[in-house]
Amino acid sequence: MRAHPPAGRPDDGAADTLFGLEDIDTGPASRAQADAGPLFRDSPTARRLLSVRAIFAEPAAAASPRGRQVLARYPDAEIVPVASHWRIPDLHGNEGNVDRWVRIKTETLVLGEKKTLTTRPNGRSADWIAPGPANGCAMACAYCYVPRRKGYANPITVFTNIERTIAHLSRHLARLGPKPEANQCDPTAWVYDIGENSDCSVDALISDNVADLVRAFARWPAAKASFATKFVNPDLLLLDPRGRTRVRFSLMPQSDSKLLDIRTSPVESRIAAAGDFLDAGYEVHFNLSPVVLRPGWERDWSLLLRHLDDVLPARVKDQAAAEVIMLTHNKDLHDINLGWHPRAEDVLWRPGIQQPKRSENGSWNVRYRGEVKAGAVATMRALVAAHAPWLRIRYAF
Repeated sequence: MRAHPPAGRPDDGAADTLFGLEDIDTGPASRAQADAGPLFRDSPTARRLLSVRAIFAEPAAAASPRGRQVLARYPDAEIVPVASHWRIPDLHGNEGNVDRWVRIKTETLVLGEKKTLTTRPNGRSADWIAPGPANGCAMACAYCYVPRRKGYANPITVFTNIERTIAHLSRHLARLGPKPEANQCDPTAWVYDIGENSDCSVDALISDNVADLVRAFARWPAAKASFATKFVNPDLLLLDPRGRTRVRFSLMPQSDSKLLDIRTSPVESRIAAAGDFLDAGYEVHFNLSPVVLRPGWERDWSLLLRHLDDVLPARVKDQAAAEVIMLTHNKDLHDINLGWHPRAEDVLWRPGIQQPKRSENGSWNVRYRGEVKAGAVATMRALVAAHAPWLRIRYAF
C-alpha cells in the first residue's frame, strides 16, 4: 500500500472540504491573546528585525482583510503599487541591491496573492509540501535556498489570501483520507510542511497567517503542520496547536551560526525554547542543518550534541527526532554572497570537495561529492549515537 496518492496538482476548487470556510476562523489570532499582555511582535527586538519603510503591494492584496492588517501594522510605510509580487524590477531585478541585501530585508515587505495553490509530495521532511503563508525572510542565512530564483533581493512576501490556502489544504486532506501506513514522517498523520520558502516564526511577527494555519491543523486529526525555524517567537506559545503542529528548531555549532545564520536567534536560545514549545502543545523536533564541512566540524558538532543532552528536559527528549541535512549551495547565491558577505563563501564554496548538479529550475547547485557526503553522514550518525542516543534520526541526506 503506497503512502502517497499521485503527485499534487494545482487546486481545482472542488468542494470536497473537511470543513466549510465558515467553520475556519481566519480572524485575528489576537482574540485568543487578549489577556496575554504585550506581544513579542511589538517589542523592540521584533521592530529591529522588521522596521518596514516600504511595502510593494498588489492592489487586491492591499485591499484584502489580511492586507489591511499588515498595512495597519506599518502605518508610516510607503505603499508602492505593483502589478505582481513576483520579479518586481526595482527590487528583485536591481543588481545594485546586492550591497543592501540585509537592509532591504529589514525595511521592505511585499503583499501579494498566491495565484496557484499546489501541494507537492515530499516524503523526507514531510509527506507533503504545502503552499506557504509567505515567501522570503527577514533573516539572512548565507546558505538559504529561497533567494536562488529571486534575483538581487529577498524580502518577505506575505500572501494575503490565506483563506484560499486553508481551503485548498482541507480539500487535499479530504481526498487523502486516513494515512494508510506509518512512515518516517509520522506514524499516523499526514505531515504538511507549511514553511518551505519562509520562516513561519518570523512570518508570525507580521500577520496572523501562521496562527490561522496552526488553528486549522489543530482541527484536522489526520494531519500535522510542520515548519523549520531559526527564530524564537514567544507569541507562538499563545496559540493552541493541540499537538498538530511540529516545530523543527534548526541547529548548528555556534561558530558556524555566527558566520552563516545572520539575524537569527542564538542557537542556545532555540534549544532553550524547546521545553516551552512542547508545553504549549507543539511537537518539537530538531534540524541538524546544514552540516558544513570545514576543519574542526566534527568536534564542534560533538560539543553541540553534548549540550543538547545536558540541557534538554526528559519530556523533550522522549518525543524528539531529528533531520540531518548536508549543505547544498548554489552558484547564483554564491555570486550574490560575494557582494555582501564574502567571508561566508570561505566555508560554503569548496570546489575541491563539491560537485555541480543542475537543479529543476535550470540553475547550478553544488553539493558535497558522493564519497565525501556519505562519509560525513556516517560521521553525523555516529556522533548522535555517541552524544545524544535518545535523538532518533528520521532521515539524513
